[in-house]
Amino acid sequence: MRIGITHKIAFVFISAAAVVFLAVFFYFNYILTDYVYQRIRENLSRQLRLSALLLEKTERAFCNSYSMDIAADVIGKELGVRVTVIALDGKVFGDSGLDIRQLQSIDNHLDRPEIIEALSKGIGRAERFSSTLESDILYMAKIFGANKPCGIIRLAVPLSDIRVISNRLKNALALALIIAFVISMILFFIVSTCIARPLREISLTAKNIALGDFSKRPSVTSDDEVGALAEAIRFMSDEIKSKIEEVNANKARLEAVLLSMFEGVMVIDNSANIVLINRALKELLQVDRDLSGKATIEIIRNADIQDIVDAVLKHASGVLTKEILVLAPVEKNLIVHAAPVIREGRNEAVVLVFHDITDLKRLESIRKDFVANVSHELRTPVSNIQGYAETLLRGAIDDKEHAKDFLGIIHSDAQRLSSLINDLLDLAKMESGKLTLELKYNDLTEIIETVVPKLAKSVNGKNINLDIHIADSAKTIFCDRNKIAQVLFNLIENAVKYTRPGGTITIRVLEEKGFIRVDVSDTGIGIPAEHLSRIFERFYRVDKARSRELGGTGLGLAIVKHIVQSHSGEVWVKSAPGKGSVFSFTLPIK
Repeated sequence: MRIGITHKIAFVFISAAAVVFLAVFFYFNYILTDYVYQRIRENLSRQLRLSALLLEKTERAFCNSYSMDIAADVIGKELGVRVTVIALDGKVFGDSGLDIRQLQSIDNHLDRPEIIEALSKGIGRAERFSSTLESDILYMAKIFGANKPCGIIRLAVPLSDIRVISNRLKNALALALIIAFVISMILFFIVSTCIARPLREISLTAKNIALGDFSKRPSVTSDDEVGALAEAIRFMSDEIKSKIEEVNANKARLEAVLLSMFEGVMVIDNSANIVLINRALKELLQVDRDLSGKATIEIIRNADIQDIVDAVLKHASGVLTKEILVLAPVEKNLIVHAAPVIREGRNEAVVLVFHDITDLKRLESIRKDFVANVSHELRTPVSNIQGYAETLLRGAIDDKEHAKDFLGIIHSDAQRLSSLINDLLDLAKMESGKLTLELKYNDLTEIIETVVPKLAKSVNGKNINLDIHIADSAKTIFCDRNKIAQVLFNLIENAVKYTRPGGTITIRVLEEKGFIRVDVSDTGIGIPAEHLSRIFERFYRVDKARSRELGGTGLGLAIVKHIVQSHSGEVWVKSAPGKGSVFSFTLPIK
């Protein structure tokens, strides 16, 4: 008995569908199970962090006591998980599943894997069998403590919960796939009953394929030559469609790569019009419209770009690299790499890759300025020390009157060198992120009262009136006392230096929008507007000659900026020549 081609196709289709659906079932079952596990673990991790934050609000006096059991019970009830609070030595002081009497007899937990990992890394996780709950448990533990480690909080979830959810998902997935399989079978048999089509339909199908329509399939009415022809047409259709899809997929992948690159990419045809421009280059040029078909000179108004394109189109060999300066919409330094796209011996397009080196240029300029400034600042005192020391060695040491003056100058310049080096070391530590802050609540009034007497001689010497106004709500501040004292000293000292005799310096402290704001204002010579944006840079001086006369290292305001920023605050200045300056900084209220 001959088996008809329809039945053969049905058998093949059913077998393939069964294999596919089984593969889909096992694949998605694995994916969903893993997803459920990951979601539960992530959820447990978030709950752990929130629980740790809650415990950090608890008074430290109750940290290592069985009073933590109340907190564990509350957290466990709200989150629906088992909560354990453990001291750093492994003793259990709280458990949402045990009462106080049971806690006193529970084993030390210092040897638990999750506790060991939490002590070494800050957070730990383990899956193991719990003899207390008699089931496999997922544990997650984290150290808590506002300023220093106080204890460990551990959350636990039975792995059986994950298996229950996984089984439910597996059953739902299996049911959905069975329904989909049945529906697909019904649809196939409906289609298979309509396969009996004449040869004319085969011809029409071939024409549709030639026109790019692959939706139609020829009918099969017998197992003779007509059926063989229909099979050949079907095969041809699938192959052509597959090749076209492969070409389109390759094109889509290439475009996706170009569009997602961090570097700017532009493809230009041999008419110098834009074919493709990726998102990074659009952001660099600050454009959001479609640029296809536009000339490059319309988008990047820079003749160098057009010269690069023309050169590559003309010579069509190698990669051309050039650094250019783009002035619009904002000034940017770019390095452009251009390469030809050659097909069948013809140069069909140019690919340009743009690298933004503006920040590198700026950093290089800052580095050069820094080296030059440090060299200059060190040269003067070193030259003075060397000169006066040589003078003393040549006999001036016997001239008691002048020798004392010379030694005083040497001592003064040595102190200046020491101060400069100390400020450089402090600044380097701040900029490298190694600055350690000792944060606690301090009385800002006391900090100011310790700073002002250090400058009393300078203030009284110039007959300066010093006014201090501190709002009652802004007296207490959460900060590093010594660092904020250094900020205030630098700002007040700066104000004293540039305030004329008989002038006024005002220190004003107030609360403003969740911040403590400190203003140090003076009636000094002021700062021209063009210097305000750079006033907090290292070694930057408005009047270099006058600044060096008044002393200082040129690093004070840079140090102020870094200290304030390390406290999550901001610092700024307002000034006008001849009217004085106001240096302000804010610190968040904790």
